[in-house]
Amino acid sequence: MESPTILENYNNMYTMNYDINYQDTMYNKLFCTFTTLGGLDEFVEDITSKYKVMYDKIFVLHVKSNNEYVCTYNIDLGNVSEIPPNTISVHRKKDSNTLYTINALNELIKRLNGGVVDTRFPIEWQHYQNTILLTQHDELKQLKTKIYKIIEL
Repeated sequence: MESPTILENYNNMYTMNYDINYQDTMYNKLFCTFTTLGGLDEFVEDITSKYKVMYDKIFVLHVKSNNEYVCTYNIDLGNVSEIPPNTISVHRKKDSNTLYTINALNELIKRLNGGVVDTRFPIEWQHYQNTILLTQHDELKQLKTKIYKIIEL
């Protein structure tokens, strides 16, 4: 019997339990675009005319605290010449429906771990369920979300 490799034993918080097709993930990114309810239809028309939206779905989330809307969608990187306005690239923790940027994740770890960024620090993702974690002026922001609708393309 072979012994496990170092990678199999390494507990890294950036390793998520996604249902991953590595070929797909190498060529697409999860984008998060902020919009208003009034601008939603124009946004969808603009995005679908310029980019190949993978999985033919755009998830529209409502940010309760500021009555803003966020659209999340995967884009095929082969046809991205620029990131759309008001858009950030995010990662997703599937089990808790948490969206986050790497900078926000590092800020969260610093906050929870006495100011030290340690990639092995365990995050209790259920505390951030239905939340977008991002940074603004080097400060961690937590935006609570609720699904507004799913747009099938």
